[in-house]
Amino acid sequence: MKKLKTKWADKIDPEHVLEEYPRPLMKRNSYVNLNGWWEYAITETEKRPVQYDGKILVPFSPEAPLSGVERQLKPKEYLWYRCRLPEEIKVRKGRKWILHFGAVDQDADVYMNGKWMTRHSGGYLPFSVDITEALTGIEEELIVRVRDASDQSYYSRGKQRLEKGGMFYAAQSGIWQTVWMEEVPKNHICNLINTPIYDEQCLHIKIETSRPELKSEAEVTVYSDDLKPVCVKGQTQEVIEIPIPDMHSWSPEDPYLYQIEIRMEEDYVESYAAMRSISIENDKKGIPRIYLNHQPYFQKGVLDQGYWPEGLYTPPCDEAMIYDIQTMKELGFNMLRKHVKIEPQRWYYHCDRLGMLVWQDMVNGGRSYKLWYVTYLATGMEFFHIKMPDSTLWLLGRKEEKGRKQFVGEMRQTIRSLYNHPSIVTWVLFNEGWGQFHAQAVIKAAREEDANRLIDQASGWFDQGGGDIRSIHDYFFPLKIQPEKRASALTEFGGYSLSIPGHRMYQKIYGYRTYEKKEDLTQGYRSLIEKEIIPNIKKGLSATVYTQLSDIEEEVNGILTYDRKLLKMDEEVLRELNEKLIL
Repeated sequence: MKKLKTKWADKIDPEHVLEEYPRPLMKRNSYVNLNGWWEYAITETEKRPVQYDGKILVPFSPEAPLSGVERQLKPKEYLWYRCRLPEEIKVRKGRKWILHFGAVDQDADVYMNGKWMTRHSGGYLPFSVDITEALTGIEEELIVRVRDASDQSYYSRGKQRLEKGGMFYAAQSGIWQTVWMEEVPKNHICNLINTPIYDEQCLHIKIETSRPELKSEAEVTVYSDDLKPVCVKGQTQEVIEIPIPDMHSWSPEDPYLYQIEIRMEEDYVESYAAMRSISIENDKKGIPRIYLNHQPYFQKGVLDQGYWPEGLYTPPCDEAMIYDIQTMKELGFNMLRKHVKIEPQRWYYHCDRLGMLVWQDMVNGGRSYKLWYVTYLATGMEFFHIKMPDSTLWLLGRKEEKGRKQFVGEMRQTIRSLYNHPSIVTWVLFNEGWGQFHAQAVIKAAREEDANRLIDQASGWFDQGGGDIRSIHDYFFPLKIQPEKRASALTEFGGYSLSIPGHRMYQKIYGYRTYEKKEDLTQGYRSLIEKEIIPNIKKGLSATVYTQLSDIEEEVNGILTYDRKLLKMDEEVLRELNEKLIL
């Protein structure tokens, strides 16, 4: 194995790691970043260690090179973290300190000065806890204990696998997103729900507070570049309607964001919102299409799995996240399908401000999948348009009711957590039958959380006829689009591979068609687009997702190498072909 790293890896300053504000949609001034060197230990029992093994650079997982540890946490082991809070964390009358975790994989117990504070299960979603009562004012000690079953349980895990290889990648564990704190008043804003009502040219904002039994007066001010600020007063826990005169629509070509200030009693936060709509409408020929702001809009996307050679799930810095998004945009793509992973909030913020549409996958889970069924047989049956039910739960790894309940709960939390990001236009519930179950019922739960975005019920196969999109994966057969009541999208295709010595991790490689030279890969891609994609647009194809943004470990079918140092196709050809993908 060759160790790879991006150009940002050597620039990491342990004293200043991922310091940017982690939650741009609800920003306060009282921000304290806890990233940096912590102590760590790995034990075989849940008994707190007397001595620690060394230092770990948070928020990089112990398996990641940037952590300084490079050690796999096993399912029966415990990972311990310990740090001292900065001296600026002091208790003040009428104020509280909230401790935030972007994501901890998988089960986390949090202790403050020896007092248990909270437990959180699930490796992809943020959680917070009020630690004010446990603060002493003397050498405040924070301890986090983690366990990670990885792919040995029904927990959501994405592409992680303890025995990596092919299209499954290295498992990671522990803290992998920013840890931070903020000081707030006793009654403070906990959440905002921003909903653009595009056709009525107004914005709905609901302010949720730490004391929901109280209804407090709030003042919302919306700023735009060309008009006077719009200021509206209303009650917390209720929808506040803000008119948006001379509305400026958001799109990838013009990602306009309205800046927002909210005042409630002693609390003040900054946010933003955008005015855009996403819908399925019939074109002039009666074919269902995806419309953005009531205009037909072809979404040309890339599968983005968010892996980094030095950080695994964790990007090395803000600039690295921006690079991936901006590079795809410059190549002419306007959409990223975030594949079975949830990114830090700043990734979505950059998509919001740069103008990149996002299809957000739910993170797959369940017991071990029967690959002969969900991959090989399913591919053939899809070609012959044979519908397969998703009620054979033992074949799909979903026999356990508690695992199914956990998925639905995490799906709801995912939608709530990411709801305010205008870049997200589609929720993808299941991928290729991995842990799929009762999709028609699951889609109802998703609609309850968000009735304003599109839903891809089953990406690839095991389509149950629900949702807004007929979602096709096709790597091997001629593409044949047939109009139906839903819009048609090719949500995975291509996967063409080029292995470049010096920029690959392994001699063994994985992909769907292999090329030896950049010129040949470029020509193969051109042929694929011109013969399979462009002719099907007039038949109803409304979106495509090419596999994939970058190489990952053995998988070398990226547009970029895993270290992000080389573009493996001719950029002018990519731009030229993307310009032809229009409705």
